[in-house]
This record gives sequence, C-alpha cells and structure tokens, in this order.
Amino acid sequence: MALTGEFGTFAPMKAIVIDTESPNRALHWRDVADPIAGDGQVLVDVHATAVNRADLLQRAGHYPPPAGESEILGLEMAGVVMATGAQVRDWHVGDRVCGLLGGGGYAERVAVDARQLLPVPEGWSFERAAAVPEVFLTAWLNLFLEGQLRSGETVLIHAGASGVGTAAVQMARDANCEVLVTASTEGKRERCRQLGANFACDYRDTDFAAEIREFLGGDGVDVVLDVAGASHLARNLELLAPQGRLVLLALLGGAQGAIDLGLVLRKRLRLIGSTLRSRSAAEKGGIIGGFRAQFWDALLAGHIEPVIDRVLPIQEAAAAHDVIAGNGTIGKVVLSVRQA
Repeated sequence: MALTGEFGTFAPMKAIVIDTESPNRALHWRDVADPIAGDGQVLVDVHATAVNRADLLQRAGHYPPPAGESEILGLEMAGVVMATGAQVRDWHVGDRVCGLLGGGGYAERVAVDARQLLPVPEGWSFERAAAVPEVFLTAWLNLFLEGQLRSGETVLIHAGASGVGTAAVQMARDANCEVLVTASTEGKRERCRQLGANFACDYRDTDFAAEIREFLGGDGVDVVLDVAGASHLARNLELLAPQGRLVLLALLGGAQGAIDLGLVLRKRLRLIGSTLRSRSAAEKGGIIGGFRAQFWDALLAGHIEPVIDRVLPIQEAAAAHDVIAGNGTIGKVVLSVRQA
C-alpha cells in the first residue's frame, strides 16, 4: 500500500473505548490500534471532534457503524493531515482539514476518504472547525437537496436550537427563506431568533401547528425539517402547503404514526426519509461540493457560523454525552483531543 507522509514509530494511539460490560457502558480513554489509510484515504492527526446524538445511540448499542467503518465513536473531526494514500491529489501532509466520518472521531488519529474533507478556514481553531461538518452538511443535504428549498419559500425547523437546527436556521435565512422554528425553552427560542428565525414557538405545551397557522395567516409551509417522527407527524402534514415536503431525520418522538393518505394525495405532499452516515464516500463528496458551492463564501465571511455550546476535553466524553442527553444545549458540544 503506497503512502506518502512523515513516518517513523508512532506512540500507541489513544481513543475512547466503550466498556460494553459495564451497566452504563462507560467510556474510557485507552490505547488502541492505529488506523491505516488505504488508497484514496488520508491519515489525520485529530485535534478536535464533536458530539452527535448518533454517538449516544451507538454507545447504547442501537446504532452500529456501517460496514467497514471504525467502531470508535465520532462522526466528524478537525486536525492535520499526516499521511496520504495512493490516488490522493487534493490534500497534502500538513494541511489543516475537517470532515465527515463514518466513525473514529473520538481518537488521536483517523483514516478518512479524501472526498469527505473540507479545509479549515484560515484563522479558525480546530474546535470551531470540528463543529461544522456533521451539522452544516446534514442541514444542507436535507433542506436544499432532499427538501428542494428555494428562495422565498417558508421552512419549519424542529429542534431549532440543536446543532443541525442552528445550522439550518442560518442557511435558510441566508437563502432568503422565511424561517419558523420550534424549541423547548425561551432561551433556545431567543437564540434562534438571533440567528434569523422569523417565528419561534414551544412544541411541548402548545399546539405548534395552530400557532404557526395563526402566524402565517392560515398559509402552510413549503418544507418541514423534523427530528421527532411520530409525535409530530399529523401536525407536520397538516401544516404543509400544497406540494410541501416533509424531511424526516430522526425518530425522537417515536417510529410508528398514522398518516392521512387522503391529505397526502390532495396536497401532493412528499415524505422524505434521510440519513447521512450510511451514504457512500462519493455521495458525501457530492454533498460537500454542493454545500461549498452554495454556502462556503458565507461561512468564510461569517454570515453563517457554527454555534458551540461548550468545549470539553476528550477524556470527559461521558460528561459530554450527559450534557447532550439533558437536552439543555444550544448548538454543538465539542471535544478537544489535543489541547494546545
């Protein structure tokens, strides 16, 4: 296997390991085998990663990585290229990169397909860069590729203060769309307004569909970005305008729900299920290309930016999971792997 880079004898790599025998599936920072970069891949020294709800599901044993991907947690990272495999032309040793992973981010090194990388913008910290890939690419994919959101349309974003939500609010605003969100606390709703939401309401204690209808003067929304599933299904379909699109990213509110198919037919609605992790490297590369073409300049100019709730050292990954599970965060929880 042909590799280019600065080689020698590496110290054993450390990574977060799940203790599957412990009652709470404890997380430990331990020595593990080094990853090997194959053809078309690069080996990256990881400086920061970030926490996603998928990590909590995987830790609990409910979301195994796709075939061929690392068993180590972590769906994104930022770091420095330390070696490149054959057929890699666009990245070189020493490049500062961030990118999507199928797994392996909670570690000191990771091998990743070169098509899944982005450059770290000049002047950015690795922690800031690590908060970009998963949420901005997920939001772009589901708003603009799957949901076909266009300028002047109206979009409802559930969990607007989440990592994906804060990215989606900003990109929809930047695309000249009317942005509506739901969020559980007034602090979260106010942050969504600051990011560009035109309207925000509580999905727990109120009928969000009625509130949104009143705000829109009886009109519907063109796209709904939803993470709840069954608990929101009927109201989401009710809210959609003719030819509206419901894009489903997660099932936090249940997996089984009744659908009024007559409503779907009359309004010519589309219900779209979407995941990012299981897509091929070629697909992920295409998503990265689409995001860069539409929003990279806005990211560099600061018109859109990652929202970070807090940064913790990688050794405190379990505490970071507890923070996410508590549903009190606004934006991303980032893990620093190599402190300055």
